[in-house]
Amino acid sequence: MTNPVFNIAALNIAIKAARRAGRVINRAARNLDLLDVASKQPNDFVTQIDHEAEAAIIEVLREASPDYGILAEESGLSTGRNPQSECQWIVDPLDGTTNFIHGFPQYAVSIALMKNEQIEHGVIYDVNRNELFVAAKGKGAFLNDRRLRVSGRLKLQDALIGTGFPYRDFQHLERYLRIFRELTQKTAGLRRPGAAALDLAYVAAGRLDGFWEFGLAPWDMAAGSLMVTEAGGYVCDPFSDADCLHSGDIIAATPRILAQLQAVIQNADKTPCAP
Repeated sequence: MTNPVFNIAALNIAIKAARRAGRVINRAARNLDLLDVASKQPNDFVTQIDHEAEAAIIEVLREASPDYGILAEESGLSTGRNPQSECQWIVDPLDGTTNFIHGFPQYAVSIALMKNEQIEHGVIYDVNRNELFVAAKGKGAFLNDRRLRVSGRLKLQDALIGTGFPYRDFQHLERYLRIFRELTQKTAGLRRPGAAALDLAYVAAGRLDGFWEFGLAPWDMAAGSLMVTEAGGYVCDPFSDADCLHSGDIIAATPRILAQLQAVIQNADKTPCAP
């Protein structure tokens, strides 16, 4: 990165780690038929590439910041040399594994740094398009050195909205379908690409006007949520004042679209979020 805004050591560490994981993923993408694929649970896949990419990320993070904790999708929570550290890396080595194993080019590496429960830095690396989304709290969000701003659309009926449907737990499928039906009629279109981190980055870049999904993990949202807010958008839990990273339910949108999107979701869904 050459932009002086991003002369920040922690962000540069995350960028280095994301690019190293990207090289692991790109090599594997040339030989998908050789992948060893396992199921963590029905429709929730993991490959050796998830593990190798995560190992590559953790190696970089540990070398550069040995005191920090790490929360990673495949290896879980671990502490650094200082168990009381106020800083924690949040890592998704391959967001969109199902897309990856099918050769569908919509997946990314996502790395965030949280300090005192606040996301301070975020990196989302789209290895297929070589698009590097970065954000630092109070410093803005950028795509390959270009400043990001959310779209300027004002009406939900003109908005393109991203989402993600259940693929592991189908007990709430009906509520998704109710919301989907309403939004299909009240927006310019819905998209379900299958990688939440990239969906959030696309909101920040103005490619989507909003995004909503339930039941996400912190590593799905951490970097992307900062990306959206630093690009001038808003992020919230659709049903309460809870922190999205803790509740797992999220709406991210432009300032004018957010309230309209939230109103449709709340009206279409008459039941509270599952605990």
